[in-house]
Amino acid sequence: MSTITSSRLSRIKPSATIAVSMRAAELKAAGEDVIGLGMGEPDFDTPEHIREAAIEAIRQGQTRYTAVDGTPALKQAIIDKFKRENGLEFNAKEIIVSSGAKQSIYNLMVALLEPGDEVIVPAPFWVSYPDMALLADGQPVIVSCGPESQFKITAEQLEAAITDKTRLLMLNSPSNPTGMAYTSTELKALGEVLARHPRVMICSDDIYEHIYWGDEPYQCLLNVCPELKARTITVNGVSKAYAMTGWRIGYAAAPEALTAGMRKVQGQSTSNPCSVSQAAAVAALNGDQSCIATMNRAFRERHDFIVQALNEIPGFRCQPGQGAFYAFPDVREAMQKAGFDNDVDFAEHLLNEAKVATVPGSAFGAEGFLRLSYATSIDVLQEALNRIGQALA
Repeated sequence: MSTITSSRLSRIKPSATIAVSMRAAELKAAGEDVIGLGMGEPDFDTPEHIREAAIEAIRQGQTRYTAVDGTPALKQAIIDKFKRENGLEFNAKEIIVSSGAKQSIYNLMVALLEPGDEVIVPAPFWVSYPDMALLADGQPVIVSCGPESQFKITAEQLEAAITDKTRLLMLNSPSNPTGMAYTSTELKALGEVLARHPRVMICSDDIYEHIYWGDEPYQCLLNVCPELKARTITVNGVSKAYAMTGWRIGYAAAPEALTAGMRKVQGQSTSNPCSVSQAAAVAALNGDQSCIATMNRAFRERHDFIVQALNEIPGFRCQPGQGAFYAFPDVREAMQKAGFDNDVDFAEHLLNEAKVATVPGSAFGAEGFLRLSYATSIDVLQEALNRIGQALA
């Protein structure tokens, strides 16, 4: 570790998804024909009415600082969204708007955790959860959840993982990287465990809420366990559902004392999110919602295609998901046949030989898997999987 930087940096690693995307971009810049399936970003343009709202905001001079935790108009749009779509009631003091859902979660951990507090992170997990906990002086407790439970933590696993140091549980449904979603029955079972441990707070990361096609209507934790409201932080944003990744608007609903703490953290780091992006997010949440269904149909079609195609590659086994836009195949058999001991080298082989960028499962706490984003056209997916098959033949 360099003496120029703090020892804190030795606790964490760079984001694997960003690293893969940067590596693919470098190869493309060097003239290589690389297909990038690493970044979790919709390939659709932001809907026109949202873009127009941003342009109008600029014309009206909405380019100055706003309140640290979001404009009154956007906070009201978020309150209305929760009531309309989720049947949840919040007030303005319980809402905070941040520069992406990622910042909301980081603010939460800094505001909540004391040194040594444990954060239960079911694996496979979104790559940033453990490192955020470490940066906030917490201790991530990784609970491995395999294919037999559709990569979801069970009530028994949760009970076994909780100690007197446990402070936070991370739940992500539908999941990045697996696309799996918790059923109401599964959430109820988790809620029964949590009811016995009142010190444990819950972060319900619902960023993929609208990219969902499960057998039952989408339900978040608070729909199933409303009694946990005083202990739950519900995180969401406009990035995925409205193809607004670059606009950087996320938000959280939490107990008022906690949002006040998160606001204090944000006030000493970034201050308010982009004013123009906030105006666009108001249009997204309040406006025509048909764009969501259009994109969701495309993602479902791509999901069905890629799961079937992956299962036709020798040594690959892929379970179907219920949402998001990721496939997470088990590639351990293919790795072994190709002579690779770990999924990092295997992913590097696919990048060098097939010119297809994927993210190794070990980055998500699941060695021997790969994450492939299908947020691109079926034609591109077909070409990518053909290349992988040829590289392994």
